[in-house]
Amino acid sequence: MTAPADSAAAQPRVKASPLQAVRGMNDVLPDEAALWLDLEDAARRVFSLYGYRNLRVPIVEPTPLYVRGIGEHTDVVEKEMYTFEDRLSGESLTMRPEATAGIVRAAIEHNLCYERPQRVWLAGPMFRHERPQKGRYRQFHQFDVEALGFPGPDVDAEQMVMLARLWRELGLADGIALQVNSIGDAPERRAHRAALVEHFERHEGLLDADAKRRLHANPLRILDSKTPAMQAMIAEAPRLLDGLGNESRAHFDRLRQLLSDAGIAFEVNPRLVRGLDYYNRTVFEWVTSRLGAQGTVAGGGRYDGLFEALGGKPTPACGFAIGIERMILLLQDAKRAAGDAPVAFVVHAGDGTEALAVRVAESLRDAGCATVVNAGGGSFKSQMKRADASGARYALIVGEDEARDGTVSIKPLREPGEQRAVAAGGIVNALVPAQARAGR
Repeated sequence: MTAPADSAAAQPRVKASPLQAVRGMNDVLPDEAALWLDLEDAARRVFSLYGYRNLRVPIVEPTPLYVRGIGEHTDVVEKEMYTFEDRLSGESLTMRPEATAGIVRAAIEHNLCYERPQRVWLAGPMFRHERPQKGRYRQFHQFDVEALGFPGPDVDAEQMVMLARLWRELGLADGIALQVNSIGDAPERRAHRAALVEHFERHEGLLDADAKRRLHANPLRILDSKTPAMQAMIAEAPRLLDGLGNESRAHFDRLRQLLSDAGIAFEVNPRLVRGLDYYNRTVFEWVTSRLGAQGTVAGGGRYDGLFEALGGKPTPACGFAIGIERMILLLQDAKRAAGDAPVAFVVHAGDGTEALAVRVAESLRDAGCATVVNAGGGSFKSQMKRADASGARYALIVGEDEARDGTVSIKPLREPGEQRAVAAGGIVNALVPAQARAGR
């Protein structure tokens, strides 16, 4: 009797359908990632010039951190946070929608400012559940830069000067403008809030649904509305800048003087507010007209009350965030090319060629020269196509003749020049400038 076929093996194989990324959470492929690396390298260099050191905090935090820190009536807390219940502890957890609250939590938990003020920065993903659009995603990335324990406007100005330097390094200085404002301290904001509510109630018929919802919970955010029918009424609203007390005004006047002394052009925008509750006094944004509605590429300000709100000792602080995706769009708009192409691509075919190809490549890497060795075989013609597609400046050719003679043929790929042969031991001197070798 014939044995029955294995039931699992007998089943027809069903092709698995491909999966896709979550909407608004995007892959960054190598060609674009190269531009991210250039941006990250430039930012790290500039931050270190001003004494800012890297700090890293978790992506997931207790939900009360953001409710207390950001404000329960903000759009972020009310509508945008990715919040879930931990299956083991039952604790409410949230994927970070911004980084400042987590940094302050870490500073309090580890007594970071006990001995001296701190300048810190981090980079990484943030999460907000909102409608994805160009430059605005559900998983987005930021640089977050904070100066903890500094009370004066000098550090506010320092951060704006630092950003101006970063724009110059990236070749974007002509496309980004600075706007500044002061939203005063808590007593001034309370008085302004009451005046705003009174003003908006007199014009309640003009308010859209979002403004009506914010009227008594967060009326300052109505000033940020882009609804065309509300603009004239908003323009007539009381200005917080006109009601600043002596200390807040002195702080803002000094900030403007420091920016002028540093040669930083700026515009005072009395309607500029930030969307989170923890800000006081200085607020600022760097904006561009090149990205349509998503025109803010960096923004921040002072938040002297956040440490106390999160259970710490009173500690003045100032910081900002840079939207990395928006910066990438700006760099692409400016036609900035990423610099991740190798200097050399080694092609090799024939007996005894692979060992020499690898040895030559390692000597170039020892000298700091990015080098790719062909893998997977192929004819010289197909390998030369790969070399050209890699963006390498030179193809290094190792055939059987070169392997026998201990030489390498150098063929320029991006500039005029004849193919030439050099001794394998002299390849570094042939490709790496003397000043670069001296600086290794």
